[in-house]
Amino acid sequence: MGIGNERLSRLVEALPDDRALLLTDRSDVRWASGFAGSNGWLVARGNDRWLITDGRYLEQAAHQTNTHGLDCEIIEARTQNQMVQEVAARISGRVAVRGSAISWSLHDELVSAGRPPEDHEPVVANCRRRKDEAEIVTISRAAAIADRALSEVIDSFRGGERERDLRDELEYRMRKLGADGPSYETIVASGPTNAARPHHQPTDRRLESGDSLIIDVGALVEGYHSDMTRTFFVGAPSSELTEIYRIVEEAQLAGLAAVRAGVAGVDVDTACRRVFEEAGRLDLYPHGTGHGVGLDIHEEPFFGPRCQSTLGVGEVVTVEPGLYRGGLGGVRIEDLVLVTEDGCQILTKYPKDLRCLP
Repeated sequence: MGIGNERLSRLVEALPDDRALLLTDRSDVRWASGFAGSNGWLVARGNDRWLITDGRYLEQAAHQTNTHGLDCEIIEARTQNQMVQEVAARISGRVAVRGSAISWSLHDELVSAGRPPEDHEPVVANCRRRKDEAEIVTISRAAAIADRALSEVIDSFRGGERERDLRDELEYRMRKLGADGPSYETIVASGPTNAARPHHQPTDRRLESGDSLIIDVGALVEGYHSDMTRTFFVGAPSSELTEIYRIVEEAQLAGLAAVRAGVAGVDVDTACRRVFEEAGRLDLYPHGTGHGVGLDIHEEPFFGPRCQSTLGVGEVVTVEPGLYRGGLGGVRIEDLVLVTEDGCQILTKYPKDLRCLP
């Protein structure tokens, strides 16, 4: 059985009462079918499968589904209404969908066509959580590319660069090293204001002595993402920034130590928060501790105080605690890890020692 047939069969079998399945999210479609075009739906009932796309992608769809090992019929339809009619012509009754992946207008069109959608979000999300060997190889390659790009950029750092300069050089080098592009908008945040914003967008600000410098970078390879954050200092950091770095480093190591199959995701988050609380810095931690990574940069599970997920072997997740304070700056350390039976394998290899740049 091809990988596409196996993945889609696993999805269909997880649904109740032989319910028909409609996948509309691009990442879901790519995971199950291999099709990477910008417009495509995948329909399945039992052993019958159809991929619906427009005329731009017919040859691509046939090639990619065949390469991915999915036996399906390729159907041509251009508009959403035409695609809904093709769905209705092939299945009857209610159709299982990922609720977050359909629009209000698509919901109404499916209802009007007599194929009312039912939200089975957890089924689809959970099937994609455990990565197979091919996915792990691709994600590891993406992580290695980001590692090397960051190493090259930091090794050539001379001081006085702009945040945008570092962002642009990182993304250029990742492409030169084989990435299809960045996994997300690369974050380069420096100084007492910008580094205190966890998702700061790079500006023309030039780096100055005493700055903390947060670089959050990932590579995109064959649809799969990597994710890593390192914090550097320009010149010698203040005693308070040095202390914060050591606290974040301890919290991140505690989070990594908590990761293993069978552990509740909330426990990974708690391991990091406990370090911050004991250091009296918990009020400077404004975000969750991590998330799944794969065909989407943010996937289940999401580590936070309300996380209800339990980790399983083969999941790829981040552990990324950070502390931030306006007027001082910030520190974040993030690794991408593969969950194993007795711990985790760290996929991002760039060193995490406190490093002062020229």
